[in-house]
Amino acid sequence: MVAPAYSSLELVREPFDAHAPAELAEATQAASANAHQVDIQEANDALEYLVGVNLARLRAERQLSLDALARASGVSRAMLAQIESGRSVPSIKVLHKIASALKVSVAAFLRRHATNGIEYLPAERATRLVTSNGRFSARPLFPLNAPASAEFHELRIAPLHAESGSPRPPGTTINLVVSDGTLEIRVHDRAQLLATGDAIVFDADQPHTLRNPGNTEARAYQVTVNAETPPRWHVPADSRRIDEAG
Repeated sequence: MVAPAYSSLELVREPFDAHAPAELAEATQAASANAHQVDIQEANDALEYLVGVNLARLRAERQLSLDALARASGVSRAMLAQIESGRSVPSIKVLHKIASALKVSVAAFLRRHATNGIEYLPAERATRLVTSNGRFSARPLFPLNAPASAEFHELRIAPLHAESGSPRPPGTTINLVVSDGTLEIRVHDRAQLLATGDAIVFDADQPHTLRNPGNTEARAYQVTVNAETPPRWHVPADSRRIDEAG
């Protein structure tokens, strides 16, 4: 048997140091602060790389030289080169100037998927959500490796099967079109029968059910537009609220 590093007797005999708890707390806080700084630095490095890769791609797609983009955007060639190489993160103002010159949104520089302009999603590699012993399946038709403001799914529903949808946050909407067969959409107590080619839009923050009343498999395509949420700003652990009265 391997002896423990410290026996209970040794622990009892340790002299008590009144400053030890305070020093331990300070060391813990310092370690936490250092870890937080490392996380921030890693996030900044990732952001620099992401913006640089997307800028280089967008510029190459438009066959623009650094000099040409500098003239169009009003941002210096040197600054553009630093951004593309990941050595600098531009301000929102600078990024807006570059985006305007390239005729894209600022969000295009923060995209984590399709960084070369396209992303191929082969059907044989798709991950399907299968429920009800295989009577319902949903295949995502969008990259799953990044948060999405909208989701695109292919749905397959077996004959005579009904699938309940989970309510989503308020403000979420679903746009669904039937490509094969017939579907009945029930939202609360309202039901709508959809034939092939029919579409429907409804609020997804309420109970809803998809039912296939036919004797063949039904297929539909669904776009879910997620509710907008405010950004989650990081608040340092050691921050203090300032009392206006004080």
